[in-house]
Amino acid sequence: MTRLINVTLKDGGREFVFNDTTGEANVFDYVVIENQNGFNVAKVVGVDVPMKPCYKDITDIVRVATKEDINSYKKNLKSAEEAIVKAKEIANNLGLNMTITEAGFNLDRSQLQFLFLSDTRVDFREMAKELASIYKTRIELRQIGARDKAKDISGIGQCGCELCCHRFLSDNMDAVSISMAKNQNISLNPSKINGQCGRLLCCLKYEDDIYTENRSKLPQIGDVINTKQGKGEVIALNILKQSYVIKLDDESLVEIDTNE
Repeated sequence: MTRLINVTLKDGGREFVFNDTTGEANVFDYVVIENQNGFNVAKVVGVDVPMKPCYKDITDIVRVATKEDINSYKKNLKSAEEAIVKAKEIANNLGLNMTITEAGFNLDRSQLQFLFLSDTRVDFREMAKELASIYKTRIELRQIGARDKAKDISGIGQCGCELCCHRFLSDNMDAVSISMAKNQNISLNPSKINGQCGRLLCCLKYEDDIYTENRSKLPQIGDVINTKQGKGEVIALNILKQSYVIKLDDESLVEIDTNE
């Protein structure tokens, strides 16, 4: 029996879809998966997940976690917490401008990965050497941005929903531009167009296509339009509704719906 399940590598973390070829995994169970970092233990947070078009190259779980797997996993979690303290100490001694946010061993401890934030590029080669000499394993230090951190820890957006980057977005959303906010007639007030990460809202990008398409069907503000009610100047657009407002010569306002 094969079915899709949702798993997460940490509580509250991003969810991933895997094939449960055993048919035995239940919610709150632990399973062993293989990703780019090797073998890892993940918690099942959803079973019988419906297939979606965005799911591509779904891989199988390795197995339902054994007691030995879970014991190793818990031991690795404790060791990772200690590794963060040591990494911060080394970074401070080397004068590196970085904030260690997370660390984690894979299941067989063949790799220890650190995630860090920094406003500048960091030469961490000496730090990696010191960490490797301590932990006797391959060290990976990966610099992440504010978007990456928000995607990882999630939160509540201005719309009142869980952050899109955490919930369903998988593409690189760094190419969000201020022109997208202008295209959508959104106030350029930072409190309106910036997300929890302090960067431009991801939705500005993935919603921009529909705004561009709808705009192509509308006149420009300032255009003079002949209508059944008379000739007037376009003074406002409702892009999603695909309508616009004109001011007639007698100063009255008329809304024109292009769908009618």
